[in-house]
Amino acid sequence: MDLLPKPLLLLPWPDWLALLLFFCGWLGYAHWAKRRATARPSILATTNQWRRHWMLQATYRENRIVDAAVTQSLSASPSFFASTSILIIGGLLAALGATEKASGLVQEIPFAVRTSELVFDLKLGLLAGIFVHAFFRFTWSLRQYSFGAIIVAAAPEAKQFADDLQREAFADRAGRVMGLAAETFNDGLRAYYLSFAAVAWFFSAWAFMAATGAVLWVLYRREFHSEVLSALRDGLPR
Repeated sequence: MDLLPKPLLLLPWPDWLALLLFFCGWLGYAHWAKRRATARPSILATTNQWRRHWMLQATYRENRIVDAAVTQSLSASPSFFASTSILIIGGLLAALGATEKASGLVQEIPFAVRTSELVFDLKLGLLAGIFVHAFFRFTWSLRQYSFGAIIVAAAPEAKQFADDLQREAFADRAGRVMGLAAETFNDGLRAYYLSFAAVAWFFSAWAFMAATGAVLWVLYRREFHSEVLSALRDGLPR
């Protein structure tokens, strides 16, 4: 043990294993889900097809007030979660400023593991980092939706499209922007889900590992095997 670097001695090996599983599971699942969606459409890939169809239908409408309203409605969700992330980050930073009291309160929870204040700060820091990441993803999603709104507003009138190829090209371009905004929003939501796994670290490293596996399983089921996915896929225009 004396041969190990001092930072590695800060946490027991189960905690390092739990952290490794957490980050590898998060990054690995995100990469795997994107590749898996090419073989079996995920809920994101399926809704992207609906977005593309939406943009195609918008090219036939003279009045696009409905499209503008839908775009504004979609951007409301990342705006709400970005604001919520700021509040959560503020609360976590406040807890970091009162570590002794916060640590004492957590240790009164049944089955919560006893740790030093430094380790407790690391756990709070992990949660803060997760929500900072979520905040950046939500705000970027919000900006992408604003780009999509600009594209919809700049679309030529229905009669100005020369042919179907021009309509298809516009639908591909606008649908792609809307899809990227949705994908970024999905990344932020994934961070929120995984924050619950990080909360389990306050109980024990083993609870942290179990919670990470459980959250990833829930994400997989909802993205690839949910009932709403079946309904969306069955209703896709042919």
